[in-house]
Amino acid sequence: MTSTINTNPNPAGRFGTFAGVFTPNVLTILGIILFLRLGWVVGQAGMWNALLIVFLANAISLLTGLSLSAVATSMNVKAGGNYYLISRSLGLEIGGAIGIPLYMSQAISVAFYIIGFTEALQSVPYFAAFDPRLISTAVALLFVLISYIGADFALKIQFVILAILISAIGSFFLGGWGEFSAPHITPLYTEGVTFWVVFAVFFPAVTGIEVGISMSGDLKDPSRSIPRGTIASILITAVIYMLVVVWFAFHAFDPMALIEDTLAMQSIALWPALILAGVWAATLSSALGSVLAAPRTLQAIAADRVLPHWMAGQMGSATEPRAAILVTGAIALFVIWLGDLNAVAPIISMFFLNTYGMVNLTAGIERFVSNPSYRPRFRVPWYISLLGAFGCYGVMFLINPLATVVAIVISYGVYFLLERRAMERTWGDVRSGFWFTVARFALLELEQQRWSPKNWRPNLMVFTGQPHNRQQLVEVSNWLSLGKGLVTFFQFIVGDVEFLAGHGTRQRAHKHIRNYIQENKMLAFAEVEIVPDFMEGVTAVAQAHGIGGLESNVALLGWSRTAEGRAMQMDLLRRLVSLQKSILFLNYVPQRGFGQRRVINIWWQGRGPNGDLMLLLAHLIQQHPSWDGAEIHLLRIIHSETGIEETKAHLVSLGKQVRVDVKPVIIVADSHKPIIEIIAANSADADLTMLGMQLPRHDDLAVYAERLDEMVRGVGSVLLVRSAETKEGLLVALE
Repeated sequence: MTSTINTNPNPAGRFGTFAGVFTPNVLTILGIILFLRLGWVVGQAGMWNALLIVFLANAISLLTGLSLSAVATSMNVKAGGNYYLISRSLGLEIGGAIGIPLYMSQAISVAFYIIGFTEALQSVPYFAAFDPRLISTAVALLFVLISYIGADFALKIQFVILAILISAIGSFFLGGWGEFSAPHITPLYTEGVTFWVVFAVFFPAVTGIEVGISMSGDLKDPSRSIPRGTIASILITAVIYMLVVVWFAFHAFDPMALIEDTLAMQSIALWPALILAGVWAATLSSALGSVLAAPRTLQAIAADRVLPHWMAGQMGSATEPRAAILVTGAIALFVIWLGDLNAVAPIISMFFLNTYGMVNLTAGIERFVSNPSYRPRFRVPWYISLLGAFGCYGVMFLINPLATVVAIVISYGVYFLLERRAMERTWGDVRSGFWFTVARFALLELEQQRWSPKNWRPNLMVFTGQPHNRQQLVEVSNWLSLGKGLVTFFQFIVGDVEFLAGHGTRQRAHKHIRNYIQENKMLAFAEVEIVPDFMEGVTAVAQAHGIGGLESNVALLGWSRTAEGRAMQMDLLRRLVSLQKSILFLNYVPQRGFGQRRVINIWWQGRGPNGDLMLLLAHLIQQHPSWDGAEIHLLRIIHSETGIEETKAHLVSLGKQVRVDVKPVIIVADSHKPIIEIIAANSADADLTMLGMQLPRHDDLAVYAERLDEMVRGVGSVLLVRSAETKEGLLVALE
């Protein structure tokens, strides 16, 4: 992987890498786990296993830091930290689904760390007499006031806390030089404790990188500071944790003492009192980091109007999210007075890990999809980021499977709520690029496949104009395509391309069709073309529409009401069939509509392209819920009663062969009786009638068109069908 850091300054920023990212991260990572739990980790797991635990946890943290750095150097990062990165890459809904639980975790963490500080403070006899909730409330109000005044003041306090932490760690390493034991390397795992239980206890120590990234809106140069500060803090604290593990292991005269004594550091330190000061500093630094990070996350979410916009208010400050600070303080105080928080703690950890997992997924997907807009200066291979995501979600289940499920359910709940609100955004995200990559791969694969009638699906060109003007064509296309094929609604605008396009006519018409599709919750595409002539437009579109194996194969039009229009449609029929496009004309009778949708009549003239296509289309329509329970009648004309049983048996056998329930209707008619009269007499009560069309001669277009019109005039709604197939029929698609 390569790293070339961007140096594009942010004029609104106030902090550099050390103060804005590195210090907040280090203060949060070197927290309670270091001072109160690392001795327990070494005592339980032994030196080698403890080092492995520290390595694995920091490896996941480092992978996340690399992914975070990659995404951060590919955009102009503003306020909101990980919420901003995720929402601008994966979309507002996913960003909100991660950001809202993340904010709540940060806000509640303020209370958790303050409560931890209070418990440590009460080890001093003087403070033991006070109600711990009053102490916690006082500290919370003090921190809210510090944050309200400004991050500048808060970060200066962090330097003091950092000095105390360094002194405490230094005291630990300066002690015990004359007293070494054989290293404790054999695990002691007490009852109910395993390697992964110890790992779960330690892992929250390395999740502190969230604080630094949350300061993104206050950094002078986010794309420079975030990678440097994040990765440096991970590497340096990892070394410190490993050195502490080794120092513990070489001073474990009694390994059980490491397990039972939470302040085991004091027994080794040169100045034990500094360890207690370090515990206080660790909890206060974590609380201060959270009280700085949480309001900035909330401000970014509210600024996108995912939450009420007033929460993004600065209340007279030029730099501080004061409304969000007050909301965060209120949540922290509520949690402090709530009481026992043990049930909530695991879920909070899951939300942090879920965020880190999504950061890794974001970087991996962005790199894999390779949108031209994704040009990170800090480059990380996509498989490295996905490995980090796998590590995050794996750790979630190892720590607490139930809390993991709860966290995921809450995140998905927020996602679906935001999706239903149809949140508007002014930026693009990686989802379109992801689907483009998938579609490109699928189309290239489809292009290589050998075509077979078994794979036939209707890919419909529906020439509706504006769909609301031809609802009957929309209905038929919906029946034919439901779960099976594709539909594109076409409108042709006849006129001068340069003039009409220049006035936005095409764009407005396209938008109207898209709105119609969305309002009716349809799965369809919209196309608007400016053409000099309707016939030439249809011919050109029929040849050009589609790509690879997804070329259009069926055209659906309304049956013309004029003799001139019908003659033109017969000419169009010849053109489309020559282009291997089947064609359907719908003669819709408004007074009849589609009746009760109980009977579909197919006038059967034997197996062949038209008959096969009609039976296949009838089967597709029958699958639609609005035609549930409808019967397909196969009407066959014979001229002698002696052939009734044989013909009926043949049609029943055909239905069984293709697994479609059909009802044979045998009509015995005099060979001299006009077919038009027979159809009118036997299909008058059908809800939909299907008739096959011949391929008319060039000199017979108008005559054939009028014959068809006379044939459908005495019937209800009719679908005239002409298959483009000339050899193997499509019924094999049902076999």
